[in-house]
Amino acid sequence: MRLPKTSYDVDVFVAPHNLEKMLQGLRERGWRERPVDPENRAFPKHSVTLHHPEWPCCIDVHFRFPGMETPAVECFDSMYANTETLDLAGQKVRVPSKALGILILALHALRSAQLPACRQELEFLAQVTRCQSHASAVLELATATGSLAAGRPFLEALLPKDAAVEWPQPSREWHNRVVARAPGSAQLIAIVQAPWQDKLWTLWRGAFPSQEAFLSANIYADMSLRGRFLQHRARWARFLRSAPRSSRLLCGIARTERPKASQGVRQPRFTCGKLLSPARDL
Repeated sequence: MRLPKTSYDVDVFVAPHNLEKMLQGLRERGWRERPVDPENRAFPKHSVTLHHPEWPCCIDVHFRFPGMETPAVECFDSMYANTETLDLAGQKVRVPSKALGILILALHALRSAQLPACRQELEFLAQVTRCQSHASAVLELATATGSLAAGRPFLEALLPKDAAVEWPQPSREWHNRVVARAPGSAQLIAIVQAPWQDKLWTLWRGAFPSQEAFLSANIYADMSLRGRFLQHRARWARFLRSAPRSSRLLCGIARTERPKASQGVRQPRFTCGKLLSPARDL
């Protein structure tokens, strides 16, 4: 389902009510949860990442998937009904069907569709979908999992022009993921969208993140006094370099937070192997 590439983790999808059972089983086998940034207002948690000192990759245990808006339990049931068995290393592994794999990978790429690698992946998936006639199955799965809004830039170009599809508006979470491109943008989004009584605290945590925020990006980060100072300095340098883009993002997010603004949210459109952006970023 992908062009040749190096994978850095293994993604596992588990029913939400079995999440803790799965994590406990991995803990008993030496796996440990990676630290996570506790400030996740803009991007609610959707998976748990674990690492092991004797394994060269991580395991990312998903209990929901960004872009799929159907309640997690129903979404998992729809996904599990569209799986098949793969013989891998002497084991039978349940994996997504072709249609489900296309939808998952497309949603993942659409989060950062401005990147060349993601555009290339979307083009490859579009070609696979057309050549193997998976468009109707992918559309059916997108409807069942509530991912029509998020997947629209990819799906719309694959359907017949006379296809009657009611495209819902993307959720706030998905819109946040799509527009958060510049360093520090997630913190800016969290500040704008935080209730007034929480804005000061959110601003403080954005300016002076917790130790877990640094360790979530690099579990081997130097947490000595000097190491934290250097990481803060590098963080602020990245933020200041991206200040022009960040200011445009801030203005755009503020506009979308006005009453009825969600009705006017526009997404980039992927068609004929190209990503067509709206006239403005937001």
